Order: sequence, then structure tokens, then C-alpha cells
Amino acid sequence: MNKKQKRMLARIIIAAVMLVILNFIPVSGFLRLFFYLADYLIIGYDILKKAGKGIMNRRVFDENFLMSVATVGAFALAIYSGSGDYNEAIAVMLFYQIGELFQSYAVGRSRKNISALMDIRPDYANIEQDGRLIKVDPDEVSIGSIIIVQPGEKVPLDGIIIEGSSSLNTSALTGESLPRDAKTGDEIISGCINMTGVLKIRTSKEFGESTVSKILELVENSSSRKSKSEDFISKFARAYTPAVCYGALALAFLPPLVQMIMGSTAQWSVWIYRALTFLVISCPCALVISIPLSFFAGIGGASKEGILIKGSNYLETLSQAKCVVFDKTGTLTQGVFEVIGVHHNELENAQILEYAALAECASSHPISKSLQKAYGREIDHSRVNDIEEIGGYGITAQVDGKSIAAGNSKLMKKLGITYYECHSAGTIVHIAIDGEYAGHILISDIVKPHSKAAVAELKKAGVEKTVMLTGDTKRVAEQVAETLGIDEVYSELLPAGKVSKVEELLSAKNEKSKLAFVGDGINDAPVLTRADIGIAMGAMGSDAAIEAADVVLMDDDPMQISKAIKISRKCIRIVYENISFALVIKFACLALGAVGIANMWYAIFADVGVMIIAILNAIRALRVRDL
Repeated sequence: MNKKQKRMLARIIIAAVMLVILNFIPVSGFLRLFFYLADYLIIGYDILKKAGKGIMNRRVFDENFLMSVATVGAFALAIYSGSGDYNEAIAVMLFYQIGELFQSYAVGRSRKNISALMDIRPDYANIEQDGRLIKVDPDEVSIGSIIIVQPGEKVPLDGIIIEGSSSLNTSALTGESLPRDAKTGDEIISGCINMTGVLKIRTSKEFGESTVSKILELVENSSSRKSKSEDFISKFARAYTPAVCYGALALAFLPPLVQMIMGSTAQWSVWIYRALTFLVISCPCALVISIPLSFFAGIGGASKEGILIKGSNYLETLSQAKCVVFDKTGTLTQGVFEVIGVHHNELENAQILEYAALAECASSHPISKSLQKAYGREIDHSRVNDIEEIGGYGITAQVDGKSIAAGNSKLMKKLGITYYECHSAGTIVHIAIDGEYAGHILISDIVKPHSKAAVAELKKAGVEKTVMLTGDTKRVAEQVAETLGIDEVYSELLPAGKVSKVEELLSAKNEKSKLAFVGDGINDAPVLTRADIGIAMGAMGSDAAIEAADVVLMDDDPMQISKAIKISRKCIRIVYENISFALVIKFACLALGAVGIANMWYAIFADVGVMIIAILNAIRALRVRDL
């Protein structure tokens, strides 16, 4: 508990003990009123203060106003009737504060998960000056600076390791405790914890643009994007609270006036008591507190598992996902390509690989990297010029004065070059030299170990259709789809073709069901944006993922997709449980209070009891590990 919560607990205990003692001390008259008022002020002075501020700021109708009017009115009635029974007024305020303490504790538990994520923010960066390490603010480090990260320290900025090797703890980013190895030449992102060796890093981004900053900004802003359920509750409370206040006023004055008109004795104290009871019952705390808390808990629990959800609106949309569309490379497959053969070649294998690697030397695409790896030697960039990358087709370049074209069959057709089809499954890179076909290189991508199980889990979670979109050949795409159990597959798509296909799927689906697109976040930004819900997969360090997606999975395990959907559905189920439970109890007790069956003790249950039960139910949204 924090200091504020401890003070509140102390006030609750003091007020409760005083209430018990006052029921056994034989005091009466003004002295009795004085002691009970002291007890009341100990437990309720802050509520009276908030109600007063609300009236001054013209925001009258809130739970503080309802509690203040009801309890002060109960005191006034006890004085007017001469009964000296002030227990109900103090009990209402006492139990209300117990409910507020529960709320504070529940929010605190939810915030712990967010706070754990916030711990990835580095406090300093080490810069070497005159043989000494100087600690500076990460904001002051410019791009291209050399920083030193020692064992046990957080990596403060994104960059490339220029010296050293180590194991990195990425659990704050991915939710996984398994360390990752890093060595000279590897990219490294901020937010990781260096576990073993000393690392010397050349920074590639300023702190404001680094991965850790973007993640922190994403989490901090998540509460500003409200779901339809939260908007409904906010609008409901704005209309409901004034309505019940006017209803209570009518209940206090109309029946006695009718009694007077009818010639009978006006029972003012009876009807005012019922109106005060009505006010306590009507307090919308359970709804106003528990619904946002449920979403907050769901987002907090998900972030602890390495699933970053940008707002409760996206959590709600994700829960309705019935169609999941996948990109293939980097999402369902590892995106680690290897050359496994050279076919129909007129030249030696090594020479074709050399031409292909040199032509592709300026590209960072995984296929280009696999060709360079298969070439196995350092690239001499002076031998290459006039490189032109044609999106969705391939690359043309001049190598040693020869015109080289490396790409898919569409590139060969575009250049009017006759080529040979490959009968093996894999990614095919056709090579042409000076307009003549020279052969093709067969490259294979490896399916991720959990991809098949991930698709099966989605089906178990209630996803009705799975679709795969890829720019790869039809044969490779169909083979991967069949292996994984994907329902539909569309191959040989350009980036614009993926968007068009998603448009078709969106127009064909049921209006109530939502379409989720899962991509690697770098080249799939347009599709991530167009889908009902965009999920960036394995997006550590990917700016495009964090910007374009609605949900960011910090690990590259496809099993996280079904987990994200299960978390969202559990959270929404809890929200609907709380709404239904609160409204049914509220309206039932309001009716009983209006006819005099429910007294203040019923009112306490209808208000504080329902709030506590709803809050305890909302806390369940934090438990997501075993979903």
C-alpha cells in the first residue's frame, strides 16, 4: 500500500472503532451529536470537500454530491425526529470509503504491470571521455555517438554493437525470460538489460525516436483511446446521475404534498428518508469505476506478456475478431532464407551467385541477404552501379559492365525474357545477363516452430477463417498454407494487391465480426492500417510496426496472437458481467427503496457492495498468463 492508501485505512479503522464505542457509551443530547459528527468528519471530510468543489465548478451531479446529500440528510432527519440514531449516516460514508480503498488498491495492482514496463526507461547513458565513463541524459546523446553499456545496465538507445558480446534480458519488452545473445555487428534496441559482457554501441537513433520511447508513449496514451463500452458508461452516467437526483427530489416532496391535498397527514420524514436511501442506491460508482478498471487491467496484464494494446477501443475490436489474415514471411515463417540450389544454369553456380549477390548488394530484403550469405565473400561495391529496385518484381543493375536482372517470374515477363519454371518448392530468383536467361536460384524459408499450433489455437479461440497473403509463388504459398492448416491463401501479390485483397475480405465479412491482419510491421504498414485491427508481429525495434499497428507483439512467437485475442475476450466478458450485475442490482434496489422496502443498509449494499464485487471481478482481467 502507498502512503495515501495507508492514511485512508487508518481513517476507516478509527471511524469504525469510534462508531462501535459510541454505541456503548451512554451519551445523549448535544454531546452525542458532537461525537458522531466528529466521527463523520474523520471518515467523510474529503467527500464533502470534493462535493463542494464540484458545486463551485458547476459539476454538481457526481458520486461525491450524492453521498454528501444522502449522509448530511440522514443526520438532519435523525436530529429532526429526535431519535439520535446517526449510525446509518456514518455507516454509509464508512462503507463508501472502504469501496474507494478497494478501487485504489485494484488500480494500484493494474498499474504495477504498466510500471514494470515503464522500468525499461533508462536513467542515463555512458559516454567515454579521457578514459573515464561519464553519465549523461539519454536525451543529450546524438546519432552516431559511441556509448558504453556495462553488465546490469539498461541499453539506453538503439544502435549497432561495434565491440563486445553479451546476453540480453528482453523480458520487459517481450514477456519472455529467455536471454538473447548479441555480438559485434548486431543491431540492439533500447530497453534491454545487458547481462554479461561490456558492449560498445554506435547509436542509430536519438532517444525521442528510440524503441523504448515509442513503447512508453504507446502505453502512456493507451488510456486516452476509449472503447464503445466506456463511452456508453460515461454518457449513461452524465444522464443517469441528474435524473436520479431529480427523481429523489420528487420522491421527497410529491407524495407528502399529495397526502396534504388528500387531507391526510403528510409523512415528510418517511418520504425524505426514502429519497435519501434512493440517492445512496443510485450512486453509479460500480459502473463508472469498474468498467475503465477492467480495460486498464486487461491492457496491463497484456503488456506484462509482451502484448502492447494501444487503447481499450482496440481491445474491444480485437475481441470481435473472426477472420485473421497473415502475411507469410517473418510472420508464419522465420524470414531466414537459405540458398538450396541453382538450376537451369548456363554458367557455374558460383558465378551466378556472384552476379546475383552483387546485383542485390544494396537491398536489405531477407532474400537479398541470403544471396549475399551464399556468395560468402565481401561485396565489392565498385563493381556495381545503376541499381534499380522494382517493388514486387526484383532488381536490375550493372555488374562489371553487364546488365543483370534478378527477380521473380514477373520481372522476366516484364523484361520479355524467356525463363524456365522451377518444379521445386521455394522462393525462386531468376537471373538474366545482358537480356539472356542464365538460370534460377532456389531459396527456402523455414516455417516457425509454433506456427501450426498457433493457427490451431486461433480456431479453438473462435476465429472462423484464417487467410494468408504473400508475394511468394503459388506453389510455395499453397505448401505453407497446407502445412499450417490455413483456410485460404492468395499468392504472388504486390503490396498494393495485399491491400486490395483485404478490402475484398472486409466487404465480404459479417458486419459484427472484425478482421485482424498480422504482419511484420515493416512492409505491411498499409494493410495493418486498413484492417479492422492491425497486429504487428515480432516488432522489436520496428518503428513502422509501432506506428501502424493497433496491437504490437514484442516477440515473434505466433502463439501470442491467440493469447492477445483470449485476453481481449476475457476482458470484455468481465466488462459485460459488471455492467449487467450493477444495473440489475441498482434498478431492483431503486424500486425497493422508492416503495420503502429497502432502507439505508440495503442502499449500502446496492452502492458499496456492488462496487466492491465489480472491482474484485475487474481485477480478474490481470490474470492472463494461463490463457
